[in-house]
Amino acid sequence: KGGLDFLKDDENINSQPFMRWKERFLYSMEAVNRSIAATGEIKGHYMNVTAATMEDMYERAEFAKQIGTVIIMIDLVIGYTAIQTMAIWSRKNDMILHLHRAGNSTYSRQKIHGMNFRVICKWMRMAGVDHIHAGTVVGKLEGDPLMIKGFYDTLLESYLDVNLPQGIFFQQDWASLRKVTPVAS
Repeated sequence: KGGLDFLKDDENINSQPFMRWKERFLYSMEAVNRSIAATGEIKGHYMNVTAATMEDMYERAEFAKQIGTVIIMIDLVIGYTAIQTMAIWSRKNDMILHLHRAGNSTYSRQKIHGMNFRVICKWMRMAGVDHIHAGTVVGKLEGDPLMIKGFYDTLLESYLDVNLPQGIFFQQDWASLRKVTPVAS
């Protein structure tokens, strides 16, 4: 046994007329609780609290906490200040913060301009997120196996040595900075 048995909101869903966030959160937690009762195992659901304002994100996160979830989700497109703010809120409230990399490919997959996803991994580690979609070697977020290994190492290792095949061009000592769990979905 091992791993996590969690579902997540789609990264594009926040609160649309056909699926309001509060009702979605309630239905999701009802399903989680039924699944826990049926299996005796821990289950969960990443509640997407992404919204247009910090006030709306706080409201959604507070509601998610009140109904018993242990993890909330935000999208990369909310911006770095909002990401770090939600990371601080999550720490203070004993919640796990999952970051979906929605929007990342608009600048990380460009051959002429943009930046590598490894930079985002470093920023998100410094910002304080707990989980991040870090890609896989197959599927929608696929990439070169060595490159993906470099992303995972950037998120998980306390110290990185130069590893050119993995795209790590200089040493990095993360000291005691928290690790980030890479997630594949």
